[in-house]
Amino acid sequence: MLTAPIDHPLNLATQSVLTYGSYLVTAVLLVIAIVMGIRQKTPFYVLLIVAAFVGAFAEPLYDVGMTLWFYTPGLWNTFTAFSIPQPVWAHSGYVVLYAGPAMFICDRIAKGLTASGLYQWAAIELACSCVFEMIGINGGLYEYWGPHAFRILNYPLAIGMLETAQVVCLAVAAAELRRRSTSHWPLLGLIVMFPCTFYLGNFGAGAPMIIALHLENPSMLMSTICSAISIGFALVLIFGASKLLPAEQAAAVARRPASSHLPQTA
Repeated sequence: MLTAPIDHPLNLATQSVLTYGSYLVTAVLLVIAIVMGIRQKTPFYVLLIVAAFVGAFAEPLYDVGMTLWFYTPGLWNTFTAFSIPQPVWAHSGYVVLYAGPAMFICDRIAKGLTASGLYQWAAIELACSCVFEMIGINGGLYEYWGPHAFRILNYPLAIGMLETAQVVCLAVAAAELRRRSTSHWPLLGLIVMFPCTFYLGNFGAGAPMIIALHLENPSMLMSTICSAISIGFALVLIFGASKLLPAEQAAAVARRPASSHLPQTA
C-alpha cells in the first residue's frame, strides 16, 4: 500500500512565488469582477470569486480522494484536516483556476455562447490547470502520490480533465441561476453551488479513478482503466453542459419543424 510522502522537503522559493503570485492574480480578478458587476449592475461576479475562495475550505476532501499531499516542513498553512495541512495559497488557487475562468464563461453565456465556444473555454481551462499544477508539482510543493495513470510531467491528466468538467458545470449552472433570479439575493446560492459542482465533477465523474486509487491492493492496470473511464465521464459532463446553454437550446427550438410548435388539439 503506497503512503503519502510526509517527510518530503518543501521548496520554499516556489511556495513564495506561487503564494504571492496567485494572490496578486486573485486581486486582479476581484477588481475585474467589481468592474464587470458595476457595469452590469450585479454582485454576481464578486460572489463567484467569494464562493471559490470559501469553497477551498473543503479542499481536504479532495486531497483524500485524489491522494494529494502538500509537502509539510516549512509550509505556510491555514488549518489541518484528515491529517493533511492546507497551504495558504489553496484559496487563491481556487479563485485563479476555477472562479476566474468560470466568471468569463458566464459573461460569454449571457452574450450567447455556443457549444463550440464552450469547448474552446474548456480547452483554455485544461491548459491553465496543467500549467498551474505542473508548476506546483515540479516546483516542489506537493504531489499526487497514488498510482495515478496518464501522467504528464508528474501531473495526472485525468485530474485536469475533471477540473475542467467541474469548471464548465459551475459556469453553466451559475449562469442559469443568474438568468432565472428575479433579485440579487438568490445569487448567494453560488456559495453553496460551488462545492456542489466541484464534487459533482471531481467525485462524480472521478469516482472510478478514486476507487482504483484506494483499493486495498492498487494496481497501475486498474488505475489506468478507471482513469480512462473518468476522463470519458468528464467529457460527457462537458458535452451535456453544452446542451444546456441558452443559445444551444434556442437553436434547437429553431431547428424543429414548424408543425412541432403548433399546440396539440383533442
